[in-house]
Amino acid sequence: MKLKIALSLTAAMIAIAAVAQEKQVTIASWGGSYQEAQSKALFEPAEANTGVKVKQETYGGMSDVKLQVETGAVTLDIVASGSGSAARAGADGLLEELDYNVIDVSTFYPNLYSKYCVGGDVFSTVYAWNTETYGDNGPQSWADFWDVEKFPGKRAYRGKVAGALEPALMADGVAPEDVYKVLDSEEGIKRAIDKIRELKPHIDVFWSSGAQHAQLMKDGEVDMTTGWNGRFDNAAKDGGKVKYSFNQALLDYDCFAIPKGAPNKDVAMQFLAEISKPEYQDDLPKYITYGPTNKAAYDTGEITAEVAAGLPSSPENAAKQLPISLDWYIKWEAKAAEMYQEMLTE
Repeated sequence: MKLKIALSLTAAMIAIAAVAQEKQVTIASWGGSYQEAQSKALFEPAEANTGVKVKQETYGGMSDVKLQVETGAVTLDIVASGSGSAARAGADGLLEELDYNVIDVSTFYPNLYSKYCVGGDVFSTVYAWNTETYGDNGPQSWADFWDVEKFPGKRAYRGKVAGALEPALMADGVAPEDVYKVLDSEEGIKRAIDKIRELKPHIDVFWSSGAQHAQLMKDGEVDMTTGWNGRFDNAAKDGGKVKYSFNQALLDYDCFAIPKGAPNKDVAMQFLAEISKPEYQDDLPKYITYGPTNKAAYDTGEITAEVAAGLPSSPENAAKQLPISLDWYIKWEAKAAEMYQEMLTE
């Protein structure tokens, strides 16, 4: 009898331990002010409200996911990703399909979620300048960014292809609405890369992370750079002499995905459902100036009209920008990345 009770207790303890173990997720993002904002607005409150233990890591993007999936050693449950990278990774079989019966996107803006990735915030890839170098009258177009006579000085530019080719074509005179038509061929991709090659002697740094490009501006190491609007706003709050424009910026969104074979897939799905709610998303602009993907977040009263006016997804700002084409990234990103890398290593 005692043996049966002992065995029952052991089985119960194992079951409890198994349930407790399931109630955890490992989330990877990109560090810096961006991940700090995610942590304060999304991860920490959701952890407190759900009891799901959250372990946070930083990572290098979908290349890390690819390595984990291909080696069968998946340790990440949720990853932050750019929308284009997630679209490509999903098409390559690296991500789990999301269950929108679990994750409620009924009040999301259209096109800010996909089969493999649910939108977490809306951001813009902009050109930013050092106000000590140019004052308030910095570049107001990509053509200005390329104009080294009108705006002499050191530049920084993205070291990955995502968000790198579209500005080059606009600088080369292509209308925003025609950018992806031109890029829909190797010749068009080459045209964009040739334009960046033209600027390359004036590019001191090809940046690899948001934390890096924000620090470059904060430290005054370059006079202008491409990058993400929220990072620049935080750099300015920290004393950086930086301004930017939404004119001709790239309107994009970050999203959350679940790597194929994630050890805590079901808990991850539930956690994504939690942080997609408006009562979490309405807090994100308190920490970084990225817009919510859940439009109901504008109705909670947490986001003031003044704050909304500075967010990339406000109607006035969105109208000035080129929305990223996920279809283009699915079709061309791998080839374009190969061609871009060749140019970088010349």
